[in-house]
Amino acid sequence: MRGVIQFFKKMDIGSLDIGDYLAIGAIFAATDSVCTLQVLNQDETPLLYSLVFGEGVVNDATSVVLFNAIQSFDLNHIDPRIALHFTGNFFYLFITSTMLGVLTGLFSAYIIKKLYFGRHSTDREVALMILMAYLSYMLAELFYLSGILTVFFCGIVMSHYTWHNVTESSRITTKHSFATLSFVAEIFIFLYVGMDALDIEKWRFASNSPGTSIAVSSILLALIMAGRAAFVFPLSFLINLVKKSPNEKISFRQQVIIWWAGLMRGAVSMALAYNQFTRAGHTQLRANAIMITSTTTVVLFSTVVFGLMTKPLIRFLLPHTKHTSSMTLSDSSTPKSVNAPLLGEGQDSEADLGDTNIPRPGSLRALLATPTHTVHRYWRKFDDAFMRPVFGGRGFVPYVPGSPTERSFLQGQ
Repeated sequence: MRGVIQFFKKMDIGSLDIGDYLAIGAIFAATDSVCTLQVLNQDETPLLYSLVFGEGVVNDATSVVLFNAIQSFDLNHIDPRIALHFTGNFFYLFITSTMLGVLTGLFSAYIIKKLYFGRHSTDREVALMILMAYLSYMLAELFYLSGILTVFFCGIVMSHYTWHNVTESSRITTKHSFATLSFVAEIFIFLYVGMDALDIEKWRFASNSPGTSIAVSSILLALIMAGRAAFVFPLSFLINLVKKSPNEKISFRQQVIIWWAGLMRGAVSMALAYNQFTRAGHTQLRANAIMITSTTTVVLFSTVVFGLMTKPLIRFLLPHTKHTSSMTLSDSSTPKSVNAPLLGEGQDSEADLGDTNIPRPGSLRALLATPTHTVHRYWRKFDDAFMRPVFGGRGFVPYVPGSPTERSFLQGQ
């Protein structure tokens, strides 16, 4: 990092302190895997899809939390006490944002399951789910937490509990409503980035040194590519060491796609850059103007160039193959995002399939040998015994005579 700071100082881009450089790291740590997820098929490559999607969402949330933690301290004079306080503040934001999302999701599940208001009315049930999801974001902003992280975990909990507590028609409506809102929001994000790229004001401050702006953008792109490779390939190697089955290992071609998927930067990077390098809504300093224009250049270049090359790259590295045994759909009305198997080979829980083929380790060594199966098994036991009886979920949906859910249940019998 010190070498990069010295390199930027030699380029004479302006006055940036240590907090600005750390903020730049957090800004460009936020990935945008939308283009890759549009091309990847969840049914054909469930492992790769899950890795890219999970890493992209958690990465954005983590970068926002890290950025907020950086802004909370004066990092010009770093000492062990400041470093310890900074680390504690980061984990505080991460844990509290996560817990707020989980609690809001559980609260929504309990309300829809227990309260009579809005029950079995599609309009009211859908409205409650949307408003409760939005409530999690508003609470996070009210308490100065990470809204992205809170909404993410609230969505996980709601998909596991709340979504199963409503009628079948409400499930279908909710699925398409959120998909539509997501599509519209995505369009507005790219529209805003494109319109902002043509904002003349901030480019005027950097117009005196176009070579410097191009050099800074090129260096940032090179650092993004190098930093991405420095994490993806070593971590994939370590993961493959603990995987015994060849089907569970991440191949080199899949590692290249994961590396490529994280090169694109999007709206989160733009928002954080404006938050850090603008004053009263206008760029005042030359260094701030160069960093904002460089961020815009990196976002546009990575989205257009890397995004356009994503589909040909995936077609070249992963030829189209049919996967018929990748997963078993237990509920035809369940959204794709919640159908990925947590145990593999379509197994879901002990209550569903008897849990006859799942190894049951009796020692720490066996636990380390099969961590996914073991953790999932004990979680499902706890979930079935304590959580789902209170908050609802699949298998604990209140059936009402004449409702769509009740009719589909009788047909399944």
